[in-house]
Amino acid sequence: MSVPLSLLDLAPIAPGQSVRESFAASVALAQAGEEYGYRRVWYAEHHNMPTIASSATSVLIGHVAEHTSTIRLGAGGVMLPNHAPLTIAEQFGTLATLFPDRIDLGLGRAPGSDQATMRAMRRDNASAESFPQDVVELQGYLAGESVIPGVQAVPGGGTNVPLYILGSSLFGAKLAAALGLPFAFASHFSPDALYDAASLYRREFTPSKQLAAPYLLVGVNVVAAESSAEATDQFNAARRNRVRGMIARGPSSPDYSDEEIDAFLTTPQGSQIAQMMKYTAVGSPVEVRAFLDEFAASTQADEFIIAHGALQPEDRLRSLRLTAEAMTDALAPIN
Repeated sequence: MSVPLSLLDLAPIAPGQSVRESFAASVALAQAGEEYGYRRVWYAEHHNMPTIASSATSVLIGHVAEHTSTIRLGAGGVMLPNHAPLTIAEQFGTLATLFPDRIDLGLGRAPGSDQATMRAMRRDNASAESFPQDVVELQGYLAGESVIPGVQAVPGGGTNVPLYILGSSLFGAKLAAALGLPFAFASHFSPDALYDAASLYRREFTPSKQLAAPYLLVGVNVVAAESSAEATDQFNAARRNRVRGMIARGPSSPDYSDEEIDAFLTTPQGSQIAQMMKYTAVGSPVEVRAFLDEFAASTQADEFIIAHGALQPEDRLRSLRLTAEAMTDALAPIN
């Protein structure tokens, strides 16, 4: 079984790489995705993470859109409690006006950061409680039917940028079902509730103006290479880098060696972090195809959002290409 493929890009900053080089790699990834028939590329909002450069999500989307032609681009997602709904409506309304029929808006309620960074963004722990109301407010602005009398999004009103609810729990599934919106489950880093959330979403879905039937997007990591051994080496390097980014923040953080990271991954805390990448296809194109086909059958996903996780940009591009060639029947026709 094959499902359409899309891309998740965190604009990762590899060791020794500058942020500007990271953005150039994101452009190259989107261009390759366009060439090989991927449906969309999404960028995730994270803050205060030394290995991720996608914090100003809407700005990055606009930059990549200028260097591509047809592939859809969007947020996967904007952490809405960090922002005023009107501001996001204006930002994505601007993008949709500049790049018609190419912009998506995925919405999450997590902070995308730690507690100290939340305070720096002027967000408090109660911000997430109004997430459902904020989604409805944002939806109204984009439809030109504001729920706040006398307030319109300019630009934004009438653009009807399609909304997606992102989540890693039953809360997001229930909200997406109630609002009749597509639901993207973040199983690429938070796998535990995937199947329960998918079942709840489909069972409780209510049709809306945007969507007549449930549409489930599932996140999955992929490291594809010419051989299993090469893919495994790339995966191990990427996982170590991710762990460093999670446990070592700030200029005074220790510079952990590979051996120290590997030892940490054997501890209970390290095993919990490793479990976050449970749904990862690692191997040759044949092995990746087998993993994705089985995952599609078990989840009944309508679309995969793939994070090609290799550390180096050239390896991510190769993984993208090899996966596309292995899954040709899951991709859009190449113009």
